Amino acid sequence: MDPRIRTHAEIIVDHSTAIESGDNVVISMPAVAEELAVALHEVVGDRGANPVYLNNSDRAARAYLRASDDEDIETPSHQLALFEEADVFVIARGGENVSEQGDVMPETNAAYRRAMRPVLDERLGKRWCLTQYPSSGHAQLAGMSTEAYENFVWDAVTLDWDEQREHQAQMVEILDGADEVRIKSGDETDVTMSVAGNPTINDYGERNLPGGEVFTAPVKESVDGYVHFDMPLYRKGKEIEDARLRFEDGKVVGHSAERNEEVLTGLLETDEGARYLGELGIGMNRSIDQFTYNMLFDEKMGDTVHMALGRAYPETVGEGVERNESAKHVDMIVDMSEDSYIEVDGEIVQRDGTFTFEDGFEE
Repeated sequence: MDPRIRTHAEIIVDHSTAIESGDNVVISMPAVAEELAVALHEVVGDRGANPVYLNNSDRAARAYLRASDDEDIETPSHQLALFEEADVFVIARGGENVSEQGDVMPETNAAYRRAMRPVLDERLGKRWCLTQYPSSGHAQLAGMSTEAYENFVWDAVTLDWDEQREHQAQMVEILDGADEVRIKSGDETDVTMSVAGNPTINDYGERNLPGGEVFTAPVKESVDGYVHFDMPLYRKGKEIEDARLRFEDGKVVGHSAERNEEVLTGLLETDEGARYLGELGIGMNRSIDQFTYNMLFDEKMGDTVHMALGRAYPETVGEGVERNESAKHVDMIVDMSEDSYIEVDGEIVQRDGTFTFEDGFEE
């Protein structure tokens, strides 16, 4: 076993989820990530916790979804019961074929997401970690050799998370207590939103591993303007390119995409909340320096901003502020490296990807 796999497992257990003796732990991973699952079982055993292992097979999921009628898809009560009894949930991505579910109808995916929402809500109420195993399928999607992708993933995972936390804390301080945020990039992105009353979260490798962003939730009906998401979104085996959204009073009132627009339409039609933003995130991980078609990494890149359609995380919504509810949470990215700025309460805090507290910032 590559020693970096054991290190990966130890970071998940000790840093990301703080697993302790007696914890009930659900570990969900594809077969290709078996070595990480084995390492996790070793470390979990060392800590005196109790693991249950699930194989999250994309092929099996595809078979079920293609065979099912949308109206027959129901919340799996037995799976919900498992997560009700769990203390910790660890899931790794690592499909051998990232397009495995590309021929599942968007409306079927939407029906499945709606049915799974109670399970997702239960999972998100526990200590959890989403991470990546460097599979050949994701390496191919990123345009990298398997070895290069392994190095990329484990370099990002084994960052000095205390140092990263301190770096990101400077942006948290700017956003906490702020009112209006404006995102401007080129001629096709100019959007404003209120974050008043909502906390800003410093993601330094806990629930997402790797981490490397700060994020909050917009006030639901405050988003106005238009956004060109100029980085692609890979969703259920299909690539959405050049997505454009127009917001009025928080809601998406117009949308288009150069490629696979029907997939974007399907996302927006999942439920009412899917037409509102649930997250504003700012990428701050400089070790992630290339686009890989994997949102777990891409949304953390420096010089980027991402916005998520759908569900807002409870910890990002302040007391007395309406939380956007949805079965979806879909992140989409804007490149902020050129002709761009982030403005907070009328003051520019990032220009062309460089923050006010970094060397090279220009007024």
